[in-house]
Amino acid sequence: MRIGILTSGGDAPGMNAAIRAVVRTALHTRHSVFGIRLGYNGLIAGDIFPLDHAGVANIIQRGGTILGTARSEEFMTVKGMRKAAQNMIMHRLDAVVVIGGEGSMRGADVFSRRHRFRLIGLPATIDNDLYGTDFTIGFDTAVNNALEAIDRIRDTASSLERIFFVEVMGRTAGFIGLTVGLASGAEEVLIPETPTNLNQLVRSLRQNIKKGKKTNIVIVAEGDEAGNALEIAKKVKKMTGEDYRVAVLGYIQRGGAPSARDRVLASKLGYDAVRALRRGGSGYMVGEVNGKTVYTKFRDTYRRKKKIDLRLYKTLKILAD
Repeated sequence: MRIGILTSGGDAPGMNAAIRAVVRTALHTRHSVFGIRLGYNGLIAGDIFPLDHAGVANIIQRGGTILGTARSEEFMTVKGMRKAAQNMIMHRLDAVVVIGGEGSMRGADVFSRRHRFRLIGLPATIDNDLYGTDFTIGFDTAVNNALEAIDRIRDTASSLERIFFVEVMGRTAGFIGLTVGLASGAEEVLIPETPTNLNQLVRSLRQNIKKGKKTNIVIVAEGDEAGNALEIAKKVKKMTGEDYRVAVLGYIQRGGAPSARDRVLASKLGYDAVRALRRGGSGYMVGEVNGKTVYTKFRDTYRRKKKIDLRLYKTLKILAD
């Protein structure tokens, strides 16, 4: 069997560990592996090359992806998919392992059904918003990166005695914001899954100040319906008169070496992806739920909504009081 592998969408720490796992598992079982550069764009352009043991040596600890990644609007067109199909035939690829997030799984779903190719997905996105797995590759590292930054911000916040609004990634999901909020001891967390009441936020901050709290850290997911961190901070300033500072963590959440947890998850799922292909599997994403490997149809990964754990939200509210 000739297996292609690509990374698509936003990069996530642990993608390289997943690439390594797929390549070495495939080679161990006497299959050939081919890297595809820059995601679906590489499949369209025919930028496909053989991978061997040496090609994935010393990458498990590296962030980003050695294959490069991109978002491809062309791939979602009939013409783009036709080019990709022609290149799969030309390079005699029997299957492709797609490592990425929601958009990547959506593209794999349409392509596999339209052209009858065998595709298997691996969940890799710092947002942790894919249905069919408890955790996505890259999420744990992103949380730890954000947590380190917020711990440092708390030192400054306690010295200045100002309200700090810290914006984390999460356009449609608040998994990073909720997790890092609880882990950092933040006073408030604003995420897309829960309604944001600015009057209630202001009352809470005023009570904290009245009680003598020297630090007030508000974690804001970038996709919160009340606005981004700066917009919310300005509104709170008008309502309270309290000075504020805003920190947007941005892409530092994506960078750096993947955590041990992300490396292990990526290795396990990469191994399972090759096993699934050897059994004739196709059209689904390989994930892990309650410590067990599960297989979720591509369509379900992006159509079904992954829910946050409301117990964490309730716990945070109590412990921040």
